[in-house]
Parts: sequence; C-alpha cells; structure tokens
Amino acid sequence: MQLDDFDYQLPEELIAQFPAAERGASRLLTLDGKSGRCGDRMFADLPQLVAPGDLLVFNNTRVIKARMFGAKASGGQIEMLVERVLGAHEVLAQIRASKSPKPGTRLLLAGRWQAEVTGRAGDMFLLRFLDATEVLDILEQSGRLPLPPYIEHAPDGFDEGRYQTVYAADPGAVAAPTAGLHFDETMLQRLQALGVEVAYVTLHVGAGTFQPVRVEQIAAHRMHSELYSIPLDTVASIAATRQRGGRVTAVGTTSLRALEAAAQSGELLAGHGETDIFITPGYRFQVVERLITNFHLPKSTLLMLVSAFAGFEPIRAAYAHAIQQRYRFFSYGDAMLLDRAQP
Repeated sequence: MQLDDFDYQLPEELIAQFPAAERGASRLLTLDGKSGRCGDRMFADLPQLVAPGDLLVFNNTRVIKARMFGAKASGGQIEMLVERVLGAHEVLAQIRASKSPKPGTRLLLAGRWQAEVTGRAGDMFLLRFLDATEVLDILEQSGRLPLPPYIEHAPDGFDEGRYQTVYAADPGAVAAPTAGLHFDETMLQRLQALGVEVAYVTLHVGAGTFQPVRVEQIAAHRMHSELYSIPLDTVASIAATRQRGGRVTAVGTTSLRALEAAAQSGELLAGHGETDIFITPGYRFQVVERLITNFHLPKSTLLMLVSAFAGFEPIRAAYAHAIQQRYRFFSYGDAMLLDRAQP
C-alpha cells in the first residue's frame, strides 16, 4: 500500500490542546465489526459496551520527564530528549544542537548535571551521566514532560498529572499510552464490579512513535524499537478469558503491539523483549478481539495499525464521521472502541 492511502484532511481546531475536564468526560466513537456502523457515545458509557468475563489489558508504563536543556563545554546550546534509559547512569537520547557533539563531549544539563557523550547509535547519542544521582532521579528533578509536538503549550503541573495514566507504575516511556488517559479510578472500579477483569503489560513508548513515515511504499518503512514485558499473570488471564468465552480488549495500540509481539511464535509467551513490529493491513491478529484507542495522525504507523485491525475502509469512514461530528483528535482527544475485522 502507498503512504497516501493513509492520508486525511484534519481541521487544525480539532487537534486537542488540553484534555477533557474529567478523564471520563471524553467522547467515544464505536465501530461495529459486523455492520461497519459508527456509534456516538461518551467514554463513561464503556461499562455498557463490555460484558462480564471480558478482559481489558492496560499498558502500565510511566512517562518520564525526558526533555532537558543545557550546553556543551564550548557554550553551544543543546536540547536532549531521552529515548531510552539504559541503566542507572546511561541513556540513549536525541540531541538537537547547531553542531552534533562528538564522543567525549561534556554537557551541562539544566545548569546542574554533568553528562558525557560516549558514542552514537544511528541518529541517536549514548550519554553517561557523571553525577552519583541515578538518571531517573535526575530527570524527575530537572527534566520536562515531553508533550507531543502538536501540543503547542509548554507542559505544566496540570500536564504532569493528566499526561499520565492513573495506573502508571513502571517508568520509562517518553510518550503516554494515551488510550489509558480516559480511565479514572471510578471507571476501573465500575468495570471490575461488573465482572470485567483487568491485566497489565509494559511497553515503554519511545519518541519514535511521532516520527513520520518517509517512504511512499509503506512496506519499506522500518519501525523504531521499544522494550516490552508480558507478565505470566497476564498470559494466564488471557487464556482464562478465552476459555470462558470472553473478549480480550487492548487498551491502546501499545498494549496491542506488546501482545502481538509476544505472540509471534504462534503462542503468547510471558517475558521481556524488544519489538519493532510493524502492523499494516493484511496482518492476522492472534491475541486481541477489541481495541480502545485515540485518533491517530495522518500517514502514521498507528493509523496503519488500526486500519489493519478494524479494516481499511471502515477506518476511513470512521475518521470521516469523527471529523464531521467534531471529535477531538490525538493524545488529549477523544477515543474509539473498535472490533477486530473478520479476516
């Protein structure tokens, strides 16, 4: 398929710059897998759209304050965005500077923390922090929340709370698993009271999730790689759900990618791994029957993923419907509940 097959025209005013006043106050577009019909609901209606015995799988990654500003020893200003924490004192990062720093270059970050460039990994840099403080603590103290590039305001204390799921536990993401932002504690309690079970995976979302596809033939695109973890309890919960006839719903494309990556052998396996799985129309899903997701950017790999999941033409129609009905798009926007298309 061609990159232009996944383009659409979005009025700029539909890009949500701020979240809804309350987490559950967003809208929910439903797309029926059999009829292809769209329905307009509120996210608070979700308990009416699931059944006892169903399973929701959440990504419990926690967004870190991955952006820092600083200077080289020469005085040149730099901006650093951590892509991955590699250890207590080492990171893989993007660096923006007037001239790329060479290995051995010393950086002073946030006017306080010393770091040294130790090498390159493709278009990214390996950095070692020279202070005794561990890097996650440094980022928490002096970093800034890495809001997506289409959100125009600078992050503040409000964003630090709302650009994080209520169940976030494992720090390492540089972008939020945004489908989960709609859930609050009350919603989780309502679902569990109805007999809907929950399970967790971890996929640390990388900054590459915002990288554009630069090739016209999408089969030539190469995905960025992300770390994931599938607990034994989650594998057991999915098996039990299938046995009782329930449906497995991934909350977010990151949960779906983690599950599908762990099932490439034909069997869902617990454990840790790294995935660059690229899901496009024609892919056969092995784990998930339903997907809760936000609306995705034109020509993005995530739009290709949901087109593979719910069907190319149904997704095109659903996005046209959402634009006509003035849904709010992207990270702080509204949500969709998608049924998996029949192969």
